[in-house]
Amino acid sequence: VIVSNYEIASHYGNKGFQFHPMNHGGSWDFEFGNVKYVNAIHTSSFPDGSYGGQPGGFVIEGEHKNIYIAGDTALSMDMKLIPMRTKLDLAILPIGSNFTMDVEDAIIASDFVDCDKVLGYHYDTFGYIEINHEEAKRKFFEKGKDLMLLEIGQSIDL
Repeated sequence: VIVSNYEIASHYGNKGFQFHPMNHGGSWDFEFGNVKYVNAIHTSSFPDGSYGGQPGGFVIEGEHKNIYIAGDTALSMDMKLIPMRTKLDLAILPIGSNFTMDVEDAIIASDFVDCDKVLGYHYDTFGYIEINHEEAKRKFFEKGKDLMLLEIGQSIDL
């Protein structure tokens, strides 16, 4: 099931995929837990240039763990709202800069969402967003935080 904003979910629904559209502030109870669609600051369009809707992230409240997936986003004061409702076990944050937050902003974002366990993403896929892994981990460590950077095919247990 594709869970996304209305425009993206409907686009793929028209191609035969199962989908569930959402929008900012909305939440839905799925089999795996409650999903809340939250703000992200980015662009959103399809390859043909058509509008892809407002970008967003997700707060997933599972039976035993809670996760924030920021989406491709800049640092935002809206992130401070998340811990008012949900105690997070993991924050999944972009760290590649240029198109999204950089490492320093991701550290601030982890403060905003009150979560010291961070899984970084949106880095190293092309030249504009290459990072120094050791430096990024060191910066998080110096702030008392754990930054995980997975290799392709790796996974983690929460």
